[in-house]
Amino acid sequence: MELFLLEHRKLWRRAGTKISVCVCFLYLVVFGSILSFQWFNFGSKVDFKSNDFEKKFDGYTAIRDRQEYALSFGGDLTDESMQQIVQDYQRMELVDAKKAWDLTDWIIINDWLTSLWSELQEAGSYQVSISYFDPGKLTDFYGRRQMILEKYLENNNQTGKEKEYLLQIDEKVTKPFHYGWIRGWQTLLSITIDTSAGSMALFLAIVLSTLFAGEWHANTSSLVLATKNGWKKIAFAKIVTGLVFTVELFAMIAICDIASQIFFMGITGWDMPVQLIKLTAIAPMNMLQAEIYEWAFTLLGMIGFAGIVMLISSAVKSNVLALILSLAVVYVPTVIDPYLPFGMQKALSLIPLVGSGTDIFRTYTFHIFGKYVWSPYLLITVPALIGIVCIPFAIKKWSRRIKV
Repeated sequence: MELFLLEHRKLWRRAGTKISVCVCFLYLVVFGSILSFQWFNFGSKVDFKSNDFEKKFDGYTAIRDRQEYALSFGGDLTDESMQQIVQDYQRMELVDAKKAWDLTDWIIINDWLTSLWSELQEAGSYQVSISYFDPGKLTDFYGRRQMILEKYLENNNQTGKEKEYLLQIDEKVTKPFHYGWIRGWQTLLSITIDTSAGSMALFLAIVLSTLFAGEWHANTSSLVLATKNGWKKIAFAKIVTGLVFTVELFAMIAICDIASQIFFMGITGWDMPVQLIKLTAIAPMNMLQAEIYEWAFTLLGMIGFAGIVMLISSAVKSNVLALILSLAVVYVPTVIDPYLPFGMQKALSLIPLVGSGTDIFRTYTFHIFGKYVWSPYLLITVPALIGIVCIPFAIKKWSRRIKV
């Protein structure tokens, strides 16, 4: 324990650690969460032409207004409530178009309309669908949703047993859907948490890449050999320090982001299904369950990535090379991903922090030993296992270099 505390204190005393943590906090919490809620994502529009940074600094009030408006249709999403939502938007747009755009989930609702009732679209119309679709013709919401889901799977060549497997998962989705204000949860689950996972890889690499390689940079290898604890105990203490720092960084960002979310959004709408964000999603999850999954994906991915970075750090003597190789683990697959076969893309997504927690909105599968496995099941487990496997190799690799 004493050795771990010394290593932990030494890691936090480094200027690189302090700067990385501060920049990470500013980028993900202050800019990515607090200002996002209060200003450029959820602040009300100044006018129709305003961009994200020209909005009013009134996100807290605007979010409450949107939630209250959506709750006026609250309860089960039925054909009747769907018709009422569209009819109310059209009425509001005639009186105050800016208010209609600001107050409602019109972008999401419009996507539903164009997907489910495509036959109502007028060729060459300059208006969005929600502005002119006849509310009385918006019927059979769940039947049409089932049809587009099956068509979506067929278009993705997911047929036969794979289609049957995915539809069995979808059967667990509770219907009818509970309706409320969607856009806040959409931003949180589609962008905010996913961005946090990808960004924290950079800061983890900066801090942990020096954990072992830094001993060579500081010329302390001979001191390690002379110490009464020896390389093995020190290596173990460094590994534990790296893992603890990973959890500390995650906890700091996650707790602050969640606190910001609760302050601005509260917990309203936690029980809405994720299908309100993407109709073809098959995940039998509500918004809260999806958020828990994505944060768990982030934590386990960070642990897996930490294991890889510490292995790289133990294998090279240069801080710079260790950092470059660590960043390459995450960012090279991201760069080359569009140019690879789809099967290879899915395989690379199993690398820690390369995949995405937003796979809960997708229908990707892996075919393993003749069985289909929905990708979110593997994305939350395999990356952490990869990191754990790397740890003993990191200890062994560093010991060999120290002994040389």
